[in-house]
Amino acid sequence: MHTEILGERVPIRVWADPAQIEDQALQQLRNVANLPWLHGLAVMPDVHFGKGATVGSVIAMRDAVSPAAVGVDIGCGMSAVRTSLFDRDLPDDLAVLRSRIEAAVPVGFGLHKNPVDPARVPGTGGWDRFWSGFDQLHEGVQDRRSRAAKQIGTLGGGNHFIEVCLEQGGLDAGRVWLMLHSGSRNIGKELAERHVRIAQSLSHNKNLVDRDLAVFLTGTSEMDAYRRDLYWAQEYALRNRATMMALVKKALSDTVPGTRFDPEISCHHNYVAEERYDGVDVLVTRKGAIRAGSGDLGIIPGSMGTGSYIVRGLGNDASFQSASHGAGRRMSRNKAKQLYTAADLAAQTQGVECRKDRGVVDEIPAAYKDINEVIKAQQDLVKVVAHLKQVVCVKG
Repeated sequence: MHTEILGERVPIRVWADPAQIEDQALQQLRNVANLPWLHGLAVMPDVHFGKGATVGSVIAMRDAVSPAAVGVDIGCGMSAVRTSLFDRDLPDDLAVLRSRIEAAVPVGFGLHKNPVDPARVPGTGGWDRFWSGFDQLHEGVQDRRSRAAKQIGTLGGGNHFIEVCLEQGGLDAGRVWLMLHSGSRNIGKELAERHVRIAQSLSHNKNLVDRDLAVFLTGTSEMDAYRRDLYWAQEYALRNRATMMALVKKALSDTVPGTRFDPEISCHHNYVAEERYDGVDVLVTRKGAIRAGSGDLGIIPGSMGTGSYIVRGLGNDASFQSASHGAGRRMSRNKAKQLYTAADLAAQTQGVECRKDRGVVDEIPAAYKDINEVIKAQQDLVKVVAHLKQVVCVKG
């Protein structure tokens, strides 16, 4: 159940203990609650301070959207696939499987030498239509088409990952799942940054308390251009994940011939959607939140050593039919690097085949909130379908 914090224009509905939210994040939420276009604001249990807007917030606005609140990784999200395998079917040496995945999917700043052949991504058509839309994007990215094509099917860095997981408990205990987390790569970042600068230059945003909350307004050419580029980048992110999943499925099939796969579950958690609440059409920005409409399947990951959840939405309108996008950070990347060592990382990821070097210490499980507590805090938003624990984790 949620509590409410008094906001300037609307109550802020919070699925977290307000006393545990950082002061910076609370101020960000109050700044959002003061926007004249705001219809409502919901805060997820993984809430923490973010750039532009609070991570773990759901912002419903009338005839307005803030590009910085959406963020620079437009369409970032999760995909997961249940396989026909069980833990006993996996190789004893999981390093072999990890190496095959890393060979198939470029990580970090990496890209493919040539674009992935769409024929290798079954079930995902419409590539010609999709790429024809590139010519209409912001003029500042028109020389990025080749790079964007080569980054389809690539992971990126930071908290993006590919995992092989085992289902925990129940009749399917030990069932193997594939899971990955990524977004719109460099092209989404470049589009977002250009539109943020445009929004901040508009006269109706001059008196905002936080220039990162600058908005575009419905009926303007700037809004039309942003939504065109936004929706294209959201589709890019979806296709990026589908392409990666196809490559990871092949890596697993090459390792364990005969593997079969269920339909893919995929959900954005940094995006904008046109929805209707309280009889009003609104633009809903989910910044670190997933849609949890009645029956919607979603993915809520934890850190690289703690496991994840497959959930089904309950359609709670109080949260604008949303739920958390993960565990949420409890400390910054810099603080994690200062507090922990590679040895700490190795200890906290024991039993997981993954990088355990200084380069990913900022992703140590201790830097994140307890995923189990985050799930408990939103029992009125989602129902757990499966609890997964990773045995292989690939990061950039």
